[in-house]
Amino acid sequence: MTQLEAARRGEITPAMRRVAERERCSPEQVRQKVAAGQLVIPANPRHRCLDPTGIGTGLRTKVNANLGTSPQFPDPQRELRKLQVALAAGADAVMDLSTGGDLDEVRRLVLEHSTVPVGTVPIYQAAVEARERHGSIVAMSADELFEVIERQAADGVDFMTVHCGVTLESVERLRRQGRVTNIVSRGGCFVLGWILHHQEENPLYQHFERLLDICQRYDVTLSLGDGLRPGSLADATDRAQIQELILLGELVERARAAGVQVMVEGPGHVPLHQVALNVQLQKSLCGEAPFYVLGPLVTDVAPGYDHIVAAIGGALAGMAGADFLCYVTPAEHLGLPTAEDVHEGVIAARIAAHAADLAKGVPGAEEWDLSMAQARRKLDWEEQLRLALDPVRARQIRRERNPEGLRECTMCGEFCAMRLVASFLGQEGWGQTC
Repeated sequence: MTQLEAARRGEITPAMRRVAERERCSPEQVRQKVAAGQLVIPANPRHRCLDPTGIGTGLRTKVNANLGTSPQFPDPQRELRKLQVALAAGADAVMDLSTGGDLDEVRRLVLEHSTVPVGTVPIYQAAVEARERHGSIVAMSADELFEVIERQAADGVDFMTVHCGVTLESVERLRRQGRVTNIVSRGGCFVLGWILHHQEENPLYQHFERLLDICQRYDVTLSLGDGLRPGSLADATDRAQIQELILLGELVERARAAGVQVMVEGPGHVPLHQVALNVQLQKSLCGEAPFYVLGPLVTDVAPGYDHIVAAIGGALAGMAGADFLCYVTPAEHLGLPTAEDVHEGVIAARIAAHAADLAKGVPGAEEWDLSMAQARRKLDWEEQLRLALDPVRARQIRRERNPEGLRECTMCGEFCAMRLVASFLGQEGWGQTC
């Protein structure tokens, strides 16, 4: 029985209780939102070491970190190190996007060591295996694709990105419309190639009930992928993107009817003034399903700094109602990220998520900032470092740039406003605590 089926029967599962505990709300509130499809708990029972996480309305905005090998860097231990870095930095979920080496081994290692939900994009592995078996990515059969999906579900994968919305009709519309950057989704590209090669409908769409059957049996949360997401600002919010979103909204209803938890993925490259609009469209067209966004990236011209670009877009998207931010690293558009890139990407996305939570009034968000403000007023450095979103980096900067025993910091020194105001008023720590 899935979390959705249990919630509809009025049952509060251990996973729902754990989410409620972490989110400062009641188990019944969690159950009601799961039953309504506004909240998902990606929790495959075969993922043994999972600490359940909720994603959706009213909860803290979550952050995902992508990992995975490539043909040039197939070492699973390298990805295990990235997993450890992502978890230490506070990622709420990870996705294994491996395309090089032993893909089953990498995924099983990640599942064995990850206490957060693990997601995959099954068509990546299906494409790699099809090329090895048939000499061509597009030569994969529908049965081979679904065999990979079931294999990954049986291993314990908690959520899967599936590009069901790239269809014969949407491909033709894209061809008629034209784009600057065409399709930038790797999964969407594989589906496009398969459709054009076979001149048949996307098997993930045509056999959607088969996909739902697998997800229902293993309680895998579907993440309906945006294969037609814009890859540049010039293509943002175009007809191809919106047509896919309309179709995904229909598939949300079918998934819920089958008892399968479902969320929806979104763009992509979107200018600032269209970010809130994109969130509102998704929430309206997809029945308030949790929204999982990549960034969004709000400019195309900052390679090397795209983690900052994505954090700007992510804060706006989260404020508008997005529930789940996929991190972007400094290596985006340039190369495979290192462990250091993973750390930077997670921290940038967490900053965006927390800024959004402050705007949305998520329980605990304002209290965190208030505690930091009080510690700063008191020049309580240990408390400031403890409260820091990245305590390790904050402590390193404090230690390296200030003499031992200095009560202020070397930015202002004896002219520290906090200390001077307290002395002017004759009170250390002037002001009342809230």
